[in-house]
Amino acid sequence: MSSDSTAGLPDLARPGVIVGVVGAGLMGRGIAQVAAQAGYVVRLHDTRAGAAREARQDILATLSALAARGKIPPEQADGADARLIAATALQDLHDCELVIEAIVESLPAKQALFRELEAVVSPQCVLATNTSSLLVTEVASACAAPQRVGGLHFFSPVPRMKLAEVIPGLRSAPGLAQVLAAFTRRLGHTAVVARDTPGFIANHASRGYQPEALRIAGEQICDVAGIDAILRDACGFRMGPFELFDLTGLDVSHPAGESIYRQWFDEARHQPSIITRQRLAGGVLGRKTGQGFYRYDADGKRIDPDTRDVAVAVDRRVPVWIAPSDLPFRATLAARVVAGGATLEAGATPSDAALCFVLPVGEDATAVCARLGLDARRVVAADPLFTLTRYTIMLTPVTSAAMRDQARAILQQDGAAVTCIQDSPGFIAQRIAATIVNNACAMAQQGIATPEDIDQTVMLALGYPRGPFALGDALGARTVLRILEQLHARYLEPRYRASAWLSRRAELGLPLGTVASAR
Repeated sequence: MSSDSTAGLPDLARPGVIVGVVGAGLMGRGIAQVAAQAGYVVRLHDTRAGAAREARQDILATLSALAARGKIPPEQADGADARLIAATALQDLHDCELVIEAIVESLPAKQALFRELEAVVSPQCVLATNTSSLLVTEVASACAAPQRVGGLHFFSPVPRMKLAEVIPGLRSAPGLAQVLAAFTRRLGHTAVVARDTPGFIANHASRGYQPEALRIAGEQICDVAGIDAILRDACGFRMGPFELFDLTGLDVSHPAGESIYRQWFDEARHQPSIITRQRLAGGVLGRKTGQGFYRYDADGKRIDPDTRDVAVAVDRRVPVWIAPSDLPFRATLAARVVAGGATLEAGATPSDAALCFVLPVGEDATAVCARLGLDARRVVAADPLFTLTRYTIMLTPVTSAAMRDQARAILQQDGAAVTCIQDSPGFIAQRIAATIVNNACAMAQQGIATPEDIDQTVMLALGYPRGPFALGDALGARTVLRILEQLHARYLEPRYRASAWLSRRAELGLPLGTVASAR
């Protein structure tokens, strides 16, 4: 490498580098596969007898099948038989310039392995941990030479998840992140650099999605299927938070969430839920147990109850009043009222018979009623911000069934999907979006990663439709701040305090990804 910061470190992107992988489970196999595809000589080791040999056979079969189907260039499979070696003993890794551990997520186990490796490999060999939840600095603390230890966190399945987090530890050599990033790019993966903090980028950034959904479910604002439908259809997420819980399994997701919460010294933004703790204790883990937040048949297919909306006709006798708003959705809603044949009232206040639509941002329906002096029995709130392919309506504690049905009928025209929820500041989509954005802003403020790397990681590793900074800029920093302030005013919890990064940019009218210029 040409940079002074990488002096004394091997160039891990050059031809001829020998890479060791310890751990032949799903993650280790994936890392070994992409390294072999990239032309590296790979020595794969596992303490279980025969595991490395079995993994090698599976990888070679996979590469051959991918090449035959045209999924990878033939040269990535050609010669893999010679490049990929099942190492029977740890001593077989003596000539490696990089060793990546992918063993059990246990600090003592990883530290013990690295101590063994230090006695085997050369002083120039780089040691990388694939940990997802442990501090790299703690793993390296057991080593005689912690400067050569770094984090290289891949995501499963490695061949398809084209991203790796590169994490220098507190005592890592200055150029270690640079050489690990170059290796990552040689694999065809995107490298993002993260500060050595609990959860790194992806697992930390995810604290805004599922935990807030659990809070919403715990308050009985909406059932889990409704929450999932809103996040999928109104916001564009590939999977709802409870579908994701069932896919991952609560035996994985709850301990990881609790670990991050404890490692951040009980930071309120990361607080886990009693809902998942109870389900974990009861063995209701998700698809792997046939029952989670949903039920599954013997083949793992989800058994869904019939939740289709019952068509309700617009009652033309009930006039409709829409509260003033400068949001574009007000015009959309007015057009639907007219299309349904109901009378649209234009006065500054509603008549005594009117359905009163309100379009709050951050507030709940109750707060709007109190502020505007409306009859809460006739008020229905509609989310004006998230309306992709589903509308969300929200009731006050006393909204009448007749007004609820009229609101649903107006929005359901042309077969549109509608989900009805109980009173909640920020509906569902607004409050989850705001917590995602705020969490990412706090990460940027702490220097965990750049806004660009956070956005890229969230999209590639978590599959979000857009990164949190892009989402925040689409909504507007001031809008996100307004939602958080309303959440904080209703709940009086530090969980909803706005990040200084967010509030400053909102005050100045700046995009959320704006980074201070060098002085």
